[in-house]
Amino acid sequence: MRQTAHVRLTDFWERMETVLGSSYAHSWAHDVVLPPLGCTVMQAIAAGVDTKDVWRAVCATTEVPGVLR
Repeated sequence: MRQTAHVRLTDFWERMETVLGSSYAHSWAHDVVLPPLGCTVMQAIAAGVDTKDVWRAVCATTEVPGVLR
């Protein structure tokens, strides 16, 4: 089960890097508060929020292309 969660988190970061760029994605995830969650990506992940929900909040906050949503 942990491996599945790891793959999902890996997929999440791949999407973040595709949308925001590999050098900016982690900085953005650390600094930007997502209004739908009331916290940053990093805080949400640390709190155990499902990565699908975090990704939806990222999509709601940024202009993510439809193919990646």
